[in-house]
Amino acid sequence: MKNIVILISGGGSNMAAIVKTAQQEQWERRYGVRIAAVVSNKADAGGLVFAQEQGIATAVLDHKAYPSREAFDAALAAQLDEFAPVLVVLAGFMRILTPGFVAHYAGRLINIHPSLLPAFTGLHTHQRAIDAGCKFAGVTVHQVTAELDVGPILDQAVVPVLPGDTAETLAARVLTQEHIIYPRAVRALVQQLG
Repeated sequence: MKNIVILISGGGSNMAAIVKTAQQEQWERRYGVRIAAVVSNKADAGGLVFAQEQGIATAVLDHKAYPSREAFDAALAAQLDEFAPVLVVLAGFMRILTPGFVAHYAGRLINIHPSLLPAFTGLHTHQRAIDAGCKFAGVTVHQVTAELDVGPILDQAVVPVLPGDTAETLAARVLTQEHIIYPRAVRALVQQLG
């Protein structure tokens, strides 16, 4: 059985979408792949409860308990490596990872970003798209590289920016697409693992 580990920091709605898709499509039986663990840097992350209810192993590593970003990332990698992941999925994991961590999981580390990359890397993507007068916004699943939000694009979905949109209304429409394309992108990678 090949293992996927998902990293979260909050409610974990993208993690839940991936888990539900894996269950509905029987990834274990069809592809020999399972969601083995959900790991968070915050003990109060709501997504941990969902994962536990699904019988998925969970772990918490509080980044504030470590003296440096490098020390946290080393401890995180040691935790993840216990599951020997073929894929590490960032699903609202609100930490910028060190180059060493990214290199350790090169080709196996993916993220979702709420813009049509390469546009609007970083934070506040929805407001920035509105402020720029964009007619379309969207979401991108990409491989993680040492440079923030610039790794190879795996999947994208386009969402119209409507007159009167706020960052919140646009974010809500983008999130519905996130829940579609993230499981789809993970499935595509899982199928390649064969």
